[in-house]
Amino acid sequence: MEYKLGIQVFLLLFWRSALDAPVSENDGGWSSNSEYSLTDEGPCNIDIWDKASLSHRQFIQQYAYSKPVILKGFSDNTKFQFLCSKSSLLQQYGERMVRLSTANTYSYRKVDVRFEEFVDLLLRPQSLDTLGSDTLYFFGDNNFTEWHSLFENYKAPRYMLPHTTGAYSFGIAGPGTGVPFHWHGPGYSEVIYGRKRWFLYPPDKAPHFHPNYTTLSWVKDTYPYLLEEKPIECTIRPGEVLYFPDRWWHATLNLDTSVFISTFLG
Repeated sequence: MEYKLGIQVFLLLFWRSALDAPVSENDGGWSSNSEYSLTDEGPCNIDIWDKASLSHRQFIQQYAYSKPVILKGFSDNTKFQFLCSKSSLLQQYGERMVRLSTANTYSYRKVDVRFEEFVDLLLRPQSLDTLGSDTLYFFGDNNFTEWHSLFENYKAPRYMLPHTTGAYSFGIAGPGTGVPFHWHGPGYSEVIYGRKRWFLYPPDKAPHFHPNYTTLSWVKDTYPYLLEEKPIECTIRPGEVLYFPDRWWHATLNLDTSVFISTFLG
């Protein structure tokens, strides 16, 4: 009984009804898909630069191999954003099959569904008591041939690392969903619609987390009690791009129904 009451209080404090939340002027039709958004954007302790103030040389020297950075206004993806509206994607890709993965650190289960089925039936807020292995997440397993007509309209971040090329991963996820801590090679992540909160740690400071608990449960049960082990973090919005270096630990939390794309450098 005490556990259930605690969850109810947490939800009342953490979620807000979409009827009470301000509606974005350009949400692409995605905000009407869910009843809740997360209120807490957290602090931002990541450097933010606009296109007029950060050169490629500065990016390489200060961030490429050492720490994350947020870039604003470096590319205009207005057309790509329009093509990623709910109505546009359903019209173009509703009958296509998409592959969903479980949202745990070591994903094993894959489920193939029609994109329209995913949007209508599976795109919903994260439940606090659902494990990552029971949470289906649409991100990464995209058939490039199937989505080529969409990806060819995306303008990737202009600053590449020497001897690397970019590979895209496209995703759509409900509020409260996300991926728990993991690491891989360097890359960028851009929000097209919604807001996405990021938590990062350098390679030599592995965070304390359970690989099968969701980021939402980590934010509730672990994050408030961190002292010196607090993460580097920020919430990014449409048109903002976060860069993370090689082997940096990171976890994400979608505060709204979010559309996003990552460019992995390899």
